Amino acid sequence: MQVNEGSLCEALLFVALTVKVMDTTLTHPVRRTRNWLGLASLLLGLFLWWLVARTANLPAFILPSPMDVWSRFLRAAADGSLLLNTGVTLLEILLGLFSGAALATVLGYLIARSRALERVLSPYLVASQAVPLVAIAPLLVIWFGPGMFSKVLVCALIVFFPVLVNTVVGVRAVPVALMDLMRSLHATRVQILARLEIPAALPVFLGGLRVGATLSVIGAVVGELVGSDQGLGFLINLGRGQYDTALVFVAMFTLIALALCLYGAVALAERRLLAWQETLEP
Repeated sequence: MQVNEGSLCEALLFVALTVKVMDTTLTHPVRRTRNWLGLASLLLGLFLWWLVARTANLPAFILPSPMDVWSRFLRAAADGSLLLNTGVTLLEILLGLFSGAALATVLGYLIARSRALERVLSPYLVASQAVPLVAIAPLLVIWFGPGMFSKVLVCALIVFFPVLVNTVVGVRAVPVALMDLMRSLHATRVQILARLEIPAALPVFLGGLRVGATLSVIGAVVGELVGSDQGLGFLINLGRGQYDTALVFVAMFTLIALALCLYGAVALAERRLLAWQETLEP
């Protein structure tokens, strides 16, 4: 029996108020510090780096100065190598992040709704996290070759577990009273999922996605370090082999920028998707 829109109005309001007071401590956006304080911290770090490089009298292949790294960045950007390899790594990250998160979301929902499925899959899920990623990556490269697929697979594996756990926790955090209320209104399974379970689990799920977004960068680079002829991991291997430490720093800082952009994108999506919570502030 389908429940009409009018009969759900009071129920949806009750759902919204309850979700607002649910424990979402781990998923509240972190309050950003003042812009000037972050800029001052960055400048201080650069100054200390320059000071150590200048006073320690270390050769550039051990510790290049910030100016050496900046000069190497300009050269890599001018010849197109940085842009090309950054694009390859970013594509691997995005494919791994979306595929890993999608599979984790579907499987996490099924596990949250079936204790039997959880008991069957738990040993395999725990075992997949007990083995270090650096030990799995070489096997994946051997099995699937040094192409992009193995890198995407490594990236998806590292994203999978945190998103899966947060999906399970979020779905199981839905109060039983609200489930009973929806059933008493004869809501269909699709209506319960769309109007109760997804809104209730979304804050926790997005928290896991933020963690997965940053870890996806690690997964892609680990796969590239094992074996690749493109990507930022390849640039790191190239710079290490040629004692071009400045190039290694350029690749590392580019990876940090990618991770920050991905984290910021998920945080922005979180603010947009959870904007309804602000309307419930007293």
